[in-house]
Amino acid sequence: MSKGYLVLSSGEVFSGSWLGKKESVGEVVFNTSHNGYEEIATDPSYYGQIIVMTAPQQGNYGVNDSFWESRQLWIRGFICLELQKSTANSQWRERLDEQGIPAMDSVDTRSLVLHLRDQGTQVGAMLSANSLEEAREKAVPLIKSFSDQEWDWAYQVSRKENHKIEGASTGGPRVAVVDYGCKQNIIRELIRRCREVMIFPARTSAQEILDWNPDGILLSNGPGNPQDVQGSSEMIQQLLGKKAIFGICMGHQLLGRALGGETFRLKFGHRGANHPIQDLRNGKVFMTSQNHGYAIAMDSLPKSVVLTHINLNDKTVSGLSSAEHNCFSVQFHPESHPGPRDAENLFDEFIERIHL
Repeated sequence: MSKGYLVLSSGEVFSGSWLGKKESVGEVVFNTSHNGYEEIATDPSYYGQIIVMTAPQQGNYGVNDSFWESRQLWIRGFICLELQKSTANSQWRERLDEQGIPAMDSVDTRSLVLHLRDQGTQVGAMLSANSLEEAREKAVPLIKSFSDQEWDWAYQVSRKENHKIEGASTGGPRVAVVDYGCKQNIIRELIRRCREVMIFPARTSAQEILDWNPDGILLSNGPGNPQDVQGSSEMIQQLLGKKAIFGICMGHQLLGRALGGETFRLKFGHRGANHPIQDLRNGKVFMTSQNHGYAIAMDSLPKSVVLTHINLNDKTVSGLSSAEHNCFSVQFHPESHPGPRDAENLFDEFIERIHL
């Protein structure tokens, strides 16, 4: 096998076996989930990122299209300790190849993750080379090119046309979804509870959404920096108080900004399926699936906004609510996939708020 290298913008280099066909560049982040490599790779929130899996064995249960969370793989690269590539089963590696996603294994992922925890998220280049010196040389223009891109990543992954879906609940509400990179399982959870779901592109105007006359509005998950999502704060501000609103992950951050808050970049983000959250309204603690690199600064929000959930690992804001505007949001994935289903009842809470 060819020699593979991950060259970080800080200068550190990690080597392994090269399993890709082309070089790549992206933000290097790690995920602590023990399974769910397909759901992770097809989550649009991972757009622009090279994923390092902390669980050692990947690809060991093959592939299944029913696990996919969108229409394609969005990651820029896949790194692990051991990728299944036997004669009997190389399905995940083959799927990565089909989608043009480079992979590396035999990487010291423990050292790499410790480095990312210590130094923070960095841009990195994945490539094959004959020597360390060649790898460093090839990485320079790749890393430089990363800054020359459109930074509204939510727009990059969003649908570009409206998409209506009939729901399974004939007596349920009509819900509008603003697609900032929406996972398919969010749509599945809504279909179970709604009579109709309309998915709108990221840059849809508030008036177009209101003209459809939904009973409630869901602001979806998505990739990147919430400050780069063009027009979102103004659009959401025009919706506040008119309909019940539920924000998830990127949607949570955008709602917080629309309410007057500020967001900040986390050192290495929260990505995994084992993050403990406490619901401050009842004291309950549950495990969640998370994937984000930014958080809301609670002290930047007006006093009318209430903190409802907190991340027990680092005490960052994990949930907000405003009775004045009939909106709430969470900084985790209640739809799971991959991950625990402890928080699925938040979709029921959304439906209840619609009927208030």
